[in-house]
Amino acid sequence: MARPITLCSGQWADLPFDTLCAKARKFGYDGLELCCWGEIFDVRQALAKGDYCAKKWRALAKAKLEAFALSNHLIGQAVCDCIDERHKAILPPHVWGDGKPEGVRQRAAREMMDTARAARKFFDKAPTAIKKKLGRVVVNGFTGSGIWHLIYSFPPVLREQIDRGFADFAERWGPILDVFEKEDVYFGLEVHPTEIAFDLSSAARAVEAVGRHPRFGFNYDPSHFGYQGVDYVGFIRRFRDRIFHVHLKDVFWSPVPTAAGVFGGHLDFGHPERYWDFRSLGHGSINFKAIIRALNEIAYQGPLSVEWEDSGMNRDHGAAEAAMFARMLDFAPSDFAFDSHFARE
Repeated sequence: MARPITLCSGQWADLPFDTLCAKARKFGYDGLELCCWGEIFDVRQALAKGDYCAKKWRALAKAKLEAFALSNHLIGQAVCDCIDERHKAILPPHVWGDGKPEGVRQRAAREMMDTARAARKFFDKAPTAIKKKLGRVVVNGFTGSGIWHLIYSFPPVLREQIDRGFADFAERWGPILDVFEKEDVYFGLEVHPTEIAFDLSSAARAVEAVGRHPRFGFNYDPSHFGYQGVDYVGFIRRFRDRIFHVHLKDVFWSPVPTAAGVFGGHLDFGHPERYWDFRSLGHGSINFKAIIRALNEIAYQGPLSVEWEDSGMNRDHGAAEAAMFARMLDFAPSDFAFDSHFARE
């Protein structure tokens, strides 16, 4: 069975929901990954208004679209972060509050708990046909990190500082994950620079930090690994039982030295002197064929969600092209060994 090709709505949250639905269908997508900001999906309204979730499903159905996951990256980022003025721009007023860091972190944690509850309510309202396709209910997002600023070890980072960072992550996310457990929802961390897990090694430590909590896993996105030199195909095999959702996003990194390296040189995305930059699907350096083979190995049957980001391309053109690329990319595994008919009794 072909995996659904969905569009991550985070980069389209400036549009009214009905407009985005119509566009996504025109682009060729099977569904949307619903982000919890803009006009796409509001956690508080989903919990407070009896008909909110049903209306979202009706809008999706009108455009002949499905949905398989929510995403709440912006709120999740604030749970563990060292809060500063940057966060005010990405957080709703009821989470930002007075801006005092610990208060922001606690309100963000409560909002993530509510996101699990809203996801359960939303998918309980899903059409029967979609419920049959759902392997699990997933909320994707970020965790933030209290130790990301220690990424480069000078002055020399003390081991106990890193230990405290993972302990803080576990203390803050443990109760959130328990709510996910109660609601029968899974949290997929998008492993990413600035999060508690940003590569394979830190992802393994994060899993252990939360006691291998069954509701903690990953929203796999290779674009955050490739330019770092991380084994993005090996990640799939290493965490085969914790790949809850998949983003298809491409990234280019230069084969030759550039003016700004992996750390970016404080240059904006799209600057020609960057070593790496996000690209529309198929225009970067990621080996997606190897990724599909690895996903087949682990029997992943969830959606392939295109997260479109490219500073140098019109997004409507890119999203339509990416949908076509993703559909041609996907293939089912073989159900027999190709040389089995050579075998002799």
